[in-house]
Amino acid sequence: MRYIAITDIHGELKKLDSVLSQIDTRPDDVFVFMGDYIDRGPDSRGVVDRIIALGETNKCIYLIGSHEYALLHTNDEYYQFLFDNYGGSATVRSYGSFENIFKVHVDFYRRNQDYSQEEQDEVDLVYIRGKFIYSKHKLPQKIIFGHTEFDEPYIDEGKICIDLGCGKYPDAHLCALILNEDGTREFEYS
Repeated sequence: MRYIAITDIHGELKKLDSVLSQIDTRPDDVFVFMGDYIDRGPDSRGVVDRIIALGETNKCIYLIGSHEYALLHTNDEYYQFLFDNYGGSATVRSYGSFENIFKVHVDFYRRNQDYSQEEQDEVDLVYIRGKFIYSKHKLPQKIIFGHTEFDEPYIDEGKICIDLGCGKYPDAHLCALILNEDGTREFEYS
């Protein structure tokens, strides 16, 4: 079985489809979508429809990102500001109205999992950047993450970041990380 990680799609359905078309998907592949499916790009609804549909043929794990977190907490003025500032208007346009976001995909957004470990704060998990990226950890596995864009995958001894700025910059790529059974890894780009 392979694990395929994709993060920070930001409403860019064409880039998601481009990356997925390059992967020779097998029935036992497990897709780990690491959040930030929405905002900025033109088709947040299409992205969510696409990754939900993929869950009908493959095991998919859907994690919550900072953009979904802000959306789910827009009843708080601060998170409403973040949602608006994150490019939430593009998400609203793709659904036709703010209300439709919840009518169409409320169950999906509420089921998004967090990365939680016992002593971590949920807000830290979706918003932390520099302190996390450049600090060492003592876990036995490599941490795969997004949320902070780089020009190419950031790889150090304990971490890999696959956020390449998709949706934030017009020429930015979407990246998928394929973790093979033998421990090797491959990257696919839009």
